[in-house]
Amino acid sequence: MEFGIAAEDQAFREEVRRFFEKEKSDELMREVDSGLGWGPQSREFFRKLGARGWLTPGWPKEYGGLGASFMAQFILVEEMDYLFRAPARPIAASIVGPTILLYGSEEQKQEFLLPIARGEVEFCLGYTEPEAGSDLASLRMWARDDGDSYVLNGQKIFNTGCHYADYHWLAVRTNLEAPKHRGISLFIVDLKSPGITVRPLWPMDGGRTNEVFYDNVRVPKGNLVGEVDRGFFYMARALDLERVFTVEELRLNFLDLVEYVRQARRSGQAFDSGPSIWQSLAQIATELEVGRLLSYRVAWMINNGVVPNYETAILKVHSTEIMRHLASATIRILGPYAQLDEGSAEARLGGRAWRLLANAVRRNISAGTSEIQRNVIAIRGLGLPRT
Repeated sequence: MEFGIAAEDQAFREEVRRFFEKEKSDELMREVDSGLGWGPQSREFFRKLGARGWLTPGWPKEYGGLGASFMAQFILVEEMDYLFRAPARPIAASIVGPTILLYGSEEQKQEFLLPIARGEVEFCLGYTEPEAGSDLASLRMWARDDGDSYVLNGQKIFNTGCHYADYHWLAVRTNLEAPKHRGISLFIVDLKSPGITVRPLWPMDGGRTNEVFYDNVRVPKGNLVGEVDRGFFYMARALDLERVFTVEELRLNFLDLVEYVRQARRSGQAFDSGPSIWQSLAQIATELEVGRLLSYRVAWMINNGVVPNYETAILKVHSTEIMRHLASATIRILGPYAQLDEGSAEARLGGRAWRLLANAVRRNISAGTSEIQRNVIAIRGLGLPRT
């Protein structure tokens, strides 16, 4: 059986590829590969996408989209992941905007959706706290009702993007008496507000994330998203959107590795070869094909109005496992050369091997740990009881 996509979606893919080839530059690639976040090259690239309606093709036209299917949105994400060798989708367009479309006020839609669609503003996620990561319902950051605004105090951690984003997509506690899942609200916070301090954290993969401190920060009540105390349920829906992963970044790294092995064999270079290596590469090729089909299934579900719940958890776990297997095979094949960065004359595969391994470790934790994802699969997918 052959799986395909609609002719108009395939035509959109070809148009996107031509555009990416035209706009791709060494400066843009270096900026994205640095792991430091949006800089001038990235902002200009996303503005060009926004000018074509490509940041949000599935949105209604009145909000800056093309009124296209979700499949068009998914195709764009696939091509971006392949182009950059890493997820580079804007938080504003992929998570914040769709949530505002579902739950935001008309005023919020008018204020934020068109700038998001044009690539003019970016958001960062404000979920995790020192004592609330996998269990987001345990967050403690507090918002006190104070007339026409809320006063926010507390700390967030691992908030990637806060050093360059314009707004914080922030989850805070607004009800201390309600059950913990029912006392959380979502806010849009201008990161230039007085009382916000952003400090860098440097993970092992060389990128940057942040810890963020709020000291009596005033946020207008008009920046409350949806209903008060319903934020956890909005976050849960947004997380389903966040976990629509593709395997294109991994496929590109895998193809580079296979080509390196071919060339090394032809030129007689020494490396760890033999049946076990061929078995590993064949297994990764199989896992990549499964991952591609899983990602298309999730895209198909969303395209048909079905919320992927445990399906996104399966996709997230599977793509994380592929990255781990690919990183292990790359390290084994390259041997000591895997430690070299791109600045070394002896580096192999562009000096990306060590970062691939570091990313594999980080990906096991970020966007929901693999342990939590497996719990979701067991409880929601298999109907097993909570322990």
